[in-house]
Amino acid sequence: MKIRTITTGILLQSPQETKKIQRAAEFNQQARYLFEQNGYTVQTTRIATNSWEEYLQGLSEHEIINQVQTIEQVCQELDIHFFNIGDARKPQTIALIPKINKNTSIIYASSKLADHKSGINFANTWESAKAIKRISQETENGYGNFRFCAWANCKPGIPFFPTAFHEGETSFAIGIECSDLVMEAFSKSQNDVEMAEKTLENRLAEELKPLSDLAEKISRKFAIKYRGIDTSLTSPLDKKESIAFAYEKLMSGKFGHQGTLFISGMLTRVLKNVPVKICGYSGLMLPVCEDVGLAARANEQTFDITNLLLYSAVCGCGLDTVPIPGDVTIEKIAAILIDLATLAIKLDKPLSARLFPIPGKKAGEMTAFNSPYLVDCRIFAVN
Repeated sequence: MKIRTITTGILLQSPQETKKIQRAAEFNQQARYLFEQNGYTVQTTRIATNSWEEYLQGLSEHEIINQVQTIEQVCQELDIHFFNIGDARKPQTIALIPKINKNTSIIYASSKLADHKSGINFANTWESAKAIKRISQETENGYGNFRFCAWANCKPGIPFFPTAFHEGETSFAIGIECSDLVMEAFSKSQNDVEMAEKTLENRLAEELKPLSDLAEKISRKFAIKYRGIDTSLTSPLDKKESIAFAYEKLMSGKFGHQGTLFISGMLTRVLKNVPVKICGYSGLMLPVCEDVGLAARANEQTFDITNLLLYSAVCGCGLDTVPIPGDVTIEKIAAILIDLATLAIKLDKPLSARLFPIPGKKAGEMTAFNSPYLVDCRIFAVN
């Protein structure tokens, strides 16, 4: 198991509050050192703010772009590689995200589609679909959509990007990478699902209890609120293991075949019931272009977007790094987002969509990313 991210959330009231960014960066590095001194591998540290609508309000489009670029410059000087300016909650600000994306390289952002209290915001959904389409057209291979997602029913404090946004006092949360524990538990189960679930429960408790205790100590040492661990099952950055291949230790077929929904539900049940303080999604993530096994099964067409939405009903974060045809219409992207938001509202759970329209390519063709974070796979059809 590894720590995927230490994410610190700060509340900005103006873009000139660079001292807050500096203090967050310093805390991240000190926390990283303490975790590593105790034997943990920390892959990334990140900073997320409250909605940029709040601290960039009243500015012109040109001024907003300049201010975000200035923030990025400050981050680069402080050796910060992941910075999230939070969510946009109005159609007119969502419409600015493609330009922000195009003019930055380490800035992440999101848009709000819906929440359980107020339901689906259709104007925001339409602008989010337009933003996804425009980002795909204005960045190389559509890769800019790696730094943008649209979400429904998400709460502040999620440590994973691009969804992360912050509210309230400065705080930090941890996101983990635990696919190795799942593979270990499922491999030892001899196709016994009940044994697999119990083994995984025990291994996660065994690994996460000391991690949680250490995080609490760090919280007290620096007087910074600790939100908890997002226990979500994420794909490994080194691409040596796969969520899909772990599934197949318990299945007679391949990921996407019968039984996939059941295992998705079981995994989420375990991840949400670890006896430590949890936060964020704390569910199962199925990022197609971040997982060698998911990409391989996508190439074999054992599952599609409808399947992924079905699995989202019982598991994790929604539609993540899903490649779709470059000529997909805004109407079809919006329809996907509305379906996802409907699930989030109906089930009162956090879901997000990070879609990758691939310029110049159609369903069935291969992506051609040049990124250490993504693997190539067959582009999904959108009906």
